[in-house]
Amino acid sequence: MAHREVNPFVKSALEYGPILLFFIAYLRLKDRSFSIGGTDYEGFIVVTAVFIPLLVAATGVMWALTGKLNRMQVATVILVVVFGGLSVWLNDDRFFKMKPTMIYLLFGGILAVGLLRGQSYLKYVMEEMMPLQDGGWMLLTRRLMFFFFGLAVANELIWRSFATETWVYFKTFGLPVAMFGFFMMQGKLFQEHGIEKDEG
Repeated sequence: MAHREVNPFVKSALEYGPILLFFIAYLRLKDRSFSIGGTDYEGFIVVTAVFIPLLVAATGVMWALTGKLNRMQVATVILVVVFGGLSVWLNDDRFFKMKPTMIYLLFGGILAVGLLRGQSYLKYVMEEMMPLQDGGWMLLTRRLMFFFFGLAVANELIWRSFATETWVYFKTFGLPVAMFGFFMMQGKLFQEHGIEKDEG
């Protein structure tokens, strides 16, 4: 299937819409419980049960519109389905809270394997967005690997040490802000190792 450009607003809505809807629904239902099939479910579990098909549908629409999905999107959907499904099936919110930990350990581990092989797997994913010299890609990959491992540790500390509401705020806003901040702090690296598009 040929790759197609999609309206940036639509793309952002599909990527972040399910997360924001999860946050809003959680705030409205967090103090309620629901009896379904003779089993009582907290609002968090019910919201998780709705979030899973919503994310799958949004990702499917993204694939239909663009003709492509990157590996991070695919891995995220798979882990959401697995860990979110376990939370709903076992009526235990711990599995869904562990999902970001697994995602960041997976991404960090993949980058680590590439570095051990003397390669930057990050380059294959982001080369079109950020043209860098090979040395720049290796340095950025190493930094991002440690950053992912740090996020995994942070997620574990927060969901195990604080209330669910604190974790929801962290997942909805803290993680995206941390990722944005990480790349903003790489400005010097981009200047020193960047490649002009008209070069060559």
